[in-house]
Amino acid sequence: MSLFKDGLGVKGLLLGAVLLVGTNCASPTKKAPDFNLPDMSGRSYKLSDLKGKVVILDFWATWCPPCRRGIPDFNSLYKEYQGKGVEIIGIALDEGGREEVVKGMAEHSITIDYPVLIGNAEVSRLYGGIEAIPTTFILDQEGRISAKYVGLQKKAIFETKLKKMTK
Repeated sequence: MSLFKDGLGVKGLLLGAVLLVGTNCASPTKKAPDFNLPDMSGRSYKLSDLKGKVVILDFWATWCPPCRRGIPDFNSLYKEYQGKGVEIIGIALDEGGREEVVKGMAEHSITIDYPVLIGNAEVSRLYGGIEAIPTTFILDQEGRISAKYVGLQKKAIFETKLKKMTK
């Protein structure tokens, strides 16, 4: 079953990511939908457990070149901000689930320092229907969406936002 029932599929997502690179479609003050997703080892993660922290949610897939290019920046941000009330969560949208994510990470030599959760159609729908990847949301300490970025962003964009939100 495809994660994206609207028929976009993999090619549509990739095309969407290319066309939308660099856009910020912020929807400030909207409460981020809660979810309960498994991580790579099967442990359950609830977004609501992170209340009080600034959270970066990065929707991505192993087959997506722009997604892979952004991972080193998120790894760096995670190391820098981990003890400062910031959490980074990768939500993998590979259509084959955990097995496909594991395979894709090995195939592309992807190393991720922050938690990676296995996404599904429901979490995509909750977040407005992820139409292009990477799509990244920044949530404030109250769990409200502070920013939404569609496409690959420069690390400086996230650093600027995090500095303002963690003062």
